[in-house]
Amino acid sequence: MQMRQLGQRGLKVSAIGLGCMGFSHAYGPATTDDTAIQAIRAAFDMGYTMFDTAESYGTAEDPHHNEKLVGEALKKIRNQVQIVTKFGIRFDESSKAVNKPVITDARPEHIRAAVEGSLRRLQTDHIDLYFQHRIDPNVEPETVAMVMSDLIREGKITNWGISEANEEYLRRAHKVCPVTAVQNRYSMMARWHETLFPVLEELGVGFVAFSPIANGLLSGAYGNGEHFDPKLDYRSNMPQFTKAAAKENQELLEMLQDLAAPHHATPAQIALAWMLGKKNWIVPIPGSRNIERMRENAGAAAVMLSSEEIASIDQMLSRIPMSAVFGGTVVLPSAAKKNKEEAK
Repeated sequence: MQMRQLGQRGLKVSAIGLGCMGFSHAYGPATTDDTAIQAIRAAFDMGYTMFDTAESYGTAEDPHHNEKLVGEALKKIRNQVQIVTKFGIRFDESSKAVNKPVITDARPEHIRAAVEGSLRRLQTDHIDLYFQHRIDPNVEPETVAMVMSDLIREGKITNWGISEANEEYLRRAHKVCPVTAVQNRYSMMARWHETLFPVLEELGVGFVAFSPIANGLLSGAYGNGEHFDPKLDYRSNMPQFTKAAAKENQELLEMLQDLAAPHHATPAQIALAWMLGKKNWIVPIPGSRNIERMRENAGAAAVMLSSEEIASIDQMLSRIPMSAVFGGTVVLPSAAKKNKEEAK
């Protein structure tokens, strides 16, 4: 697979990365450990080198399950891959919602504890790209960036980034410790972060796109009235998978089929190739537990869309109807705010 560079430090990663969350979290029952490890290793054999996880991706029995899987799967090839993980949130376990709200915590002492835990579970001495999982409104970006600068100097991380970043937070943090990448939701159905692209270009910051196939919808693999486990699968509560949405998105899915045919590609490959073609510093991280789906997604790196085709797709996306798409988890008041209130 082709490689791409993220950020000014020159982090080289596969043009498409693997989102590993689904092996443990959010898409139904967790995959068995042996099956997940085999799938992650198979992804490496296909050309994936960037593997994305987080300290908060886990199961009810093991809240940090996903990092352990990734660490075990990659330990024998550690020097040939880039491990991406995240700090700064925990789930509100008191909620009965399938998509539980998150509580942010970017206090320096929490970050210090978090990185040590991630290093241990990942069986590594450094993290290639360490993302702040969500902005903590009660901790200044400069404070977080100073901790990142210390961790880079200590060799515990080599690059850092911000997930769900906005321009102000990014600029302030970047002045203190250069940011390698932003990781935000981005797909043909979720284009609102394109307004950030000029800032990323200016600062030399890469963009890691999560949910690039709109949680699977753009693959065309889901029919009308798909059933998802209401207790374990986030898709059971996503607007793009309702019966009404199936009709609203029909033209979008037909467009993808029409675009795919002349390229001998699949709809998912077109959805990924479209964003790869927009900027050479965009790296999508589709998640899948299915080896054949991983192979299909990897193949998108070989689908070349011309600038004219991409511009035409953008115009169509601005014109055709489509349903609402899942926009993210509810974020509750941070642990830092709670501590401040208790101290009063």
